[in-house]
Amino acid sequence: MTGKELDRSVWQQLRTLTKENAEGVAQHLAAAALLLEDDPDEALNHAQHAARRAGRVPAAREALGLVLYRRGEFAEALREFRTARRLSGSNHLLPYMVDCERGLGRPERALELASSPEAKGLAEADNIELAIVVSGVRRDLGQNDAAVMGLRIPALTRASKQPWAARLFYAYGDALLATGDEDGAHDWFSRALDADAAGETDAADRLAELEGLVVQDLLEGEADEELESTPSPDADRDPQE
Repeated sequence: MTGKELDRSVWQQLRTLTKENAEGVAQHLAAAALLLEDDPDEALNHAQHAARRAGRVPAAREALGLVLYRRGEFAEALREFRTARRLSGSNHLLPYMVDCERGLGRPERALELASSPEAKGLAEADNIELAIVVSGVRRDLGQNDAAVMGLRIPALTRASKQPWAARLFYAYGDALLATGDEDGAHDWFSRALDADAAGETDAADRLAELEGLVVQDLLEGEADEELESTPSPDADRDPQE
């Protein structure tokens, strides 16, 4: 792990550090990203090292926030996101901040942040992520129709294979299911599965549930029955033998 794997924009931020420190921080950031899925504890160690060595570099604080977010440590993640936002002047982390408020059980604060003036100028991909989060907040509040309507955005009709397409399709299917529209949910989960080349969603499992398929459980049950019905090799032997 050399750190060269990082985006050029991150390296531009690291130029404020000494060469040696920048290279060390870059290695920690790259390792944190690589380990996030399989070893979140070690990913956290690397992200914390990077943040300690580069506390005023937005990318380092953002990386720590993302690791904490993925671990479900929403209060700590929100603090890091706020710091990264203040240092960078960018609002691209707003969807994560809104989701942190949701995770902390503060839906009203989440909706207030989502409707703030800063949210109006988000790039398309960030705006789509925000719509997905807000839809989830609406469902938390029992506002299922509003959750559906909030995702009927222009991107929904033209999405295909964009990086955000699968998540948008999946969220719309989830929202429809909450209203009781199983057929609509099945259609959009199918679209999510087709668009999900990276395997970011569990659309296949959701489709199986809707279709009443529980293949693994059935196989396990059959295996158990077979074991119970198969006599032991010693079953017919005299105990005295």
